[in-house]
Amino acid sequence: MMRLAVGSDHAGYEMKQQVIGRLREADYDVTDCGTHSTESVDYPDYAAAVGAAILGGHVDRGILVCGTGVGVALAANKITGIRAAQASDIFTARQAVEHNDVNVLALAGKIVGEVLAWEMVKAFLNAEFAGEERLVRRLHKVALLESEYATETRLPPPG
Repeated sequence: MMRLAVGSDHAGYEMKQQVIGRLREADYDVTDCGTHSTESVDYPDYAAAVGAAILGGHVDRGILVCGTGVGVALAANKITGIRAAQASDIFTARQAVEHNDVNVLALAGKIVGEVLAWEMVKAFLNAEFAGEERLVRRLHKVALLESEYATETRLPPPG
């Protein structure tokens, strides 16, 4: 059985709880990476927790939820070795694994309903990377981009 890490910020908390409940009912081994309430938190912290669980070998894949799915996907994709895709339909959730070997599914807790979210999670979990030469070649190019463009980010200081 696949081992999963699931995390969210405050905007994705309700959906995270629903997804975890369904996963556990289906006998998946689930690690809840937080958050544990609807109190405002920073989404990169939960993307980091899910990414660390995957890279540490504690889980096989991850699911992240925020309001749109964009923030958690953006943050998770900054972690070398994590390939996250924001999906709002079943085809994308499945295709992201089959063609892009995605290991994190990002969901929009404020946009997608519970039934569709669960169908996307099932598609994500049941999909396998096709491993075709053209797909491997493209992922190799993505990895080269990660290393070639790795530079210090220049953002204004917080606060």
